[in-house]
Amino acid sequence: MTKTCLGPDPNPQPPRFTMPPKACDCHAHVLGPPKKYPYVPDRSYTPPTACLKDYQTLHRVLGIERAVIVQPSVHGTDNQVTLDGIAGYGPNARGVAVVDPGASDHELQQLDDGGMRGVRLNLLFGGGVGLHALEPLAERIADMGWHVQLLLDARDLVELAPRLRKLPVPVVVDHMGHMKTNHGIDHPGFQILTELVRAGVCWVKLSGNYRISSAGPPYKDVIPFARTLIEAAPQRMIWGTDWPHPALSDFMPNDGDLLNALDDYAPDANLKKTILVDNPARLYGFANHD
Repeated sequence: MTKTCLGPDPNPQPPRFTMPPKACDCHAHVLGPPKKYPYVPDRSYTPPTACLKDYQTLHRVLGIERAVIVQPSVHGTDNQVTLDGIAGYGPNARGVAVVDPGASDHELQQLDDGGMRGVRLNLLFGGGVGLHALEPLAERIADMGWHVQLLLDARDLVELAPRLRKLPVPVVVDHMGHMKTNHGIDHPGFQILTELVRAGVCWVKLSGNYRISSAGPPYKDVIPFARTLIEAAPQRMIWGTDWPHPALSDFMPNDGDLLNALDDYAPDANLKKTILVDNPARLYGFANHD
């Protein structure tokens, strides 16, 4: 039996800094309802429905104008829920799909037409597509301008890094590498992540501080990890809420607090604009929709 998750905090705090125009939330999900968008049987968790209108309400509170909706593992390779989310959000939305390496060219083109700009491989939750698809999918999407997005534990990069360096597409790593902070910045996996960022192989999402913190709220132990990644390559950093925070069953962060954490990582307003506006525009192709 899968664990049942909590829903997101319905009362997000507003940001304590002025949001730049066209700021982008680069990591969020739309979930269910399962009667319309069924959950896969081999999922790791069962979420409550998280609908697009609630996500858009969150963005109005936070001052966010652009979104990247990521296909969640609970919906497997049926990307319709995410495609519908992108369409409903409008031209300021893009997406990341979960795709079987045997998908047809026609299916990939339909996903591209629907706003998808990457494929996600998931090493942490059931229902997704795993590392066996890394090279085959990278070859399939290389001419489409897409990237590979990885949900993994950075400790796995010790073994995986040589494969990533050979890929013909960019790599985006979720949640600062999803490694608990008590392993330390000097852990070989985190050091390799930093090297991959500096070398231009990887982008990193400055998201999920509540997932990697060993100290708990307000997650201050994550600050040196985020700052290390930003210092390595600020032009490769993006940020996301991770709304509605799937797989959490005992606590729920406030999305305003998560946005305010960026102020701790990047206090300078110009650097925030780089992370929130300029970098997402390049990675997801928002530039033609200004």
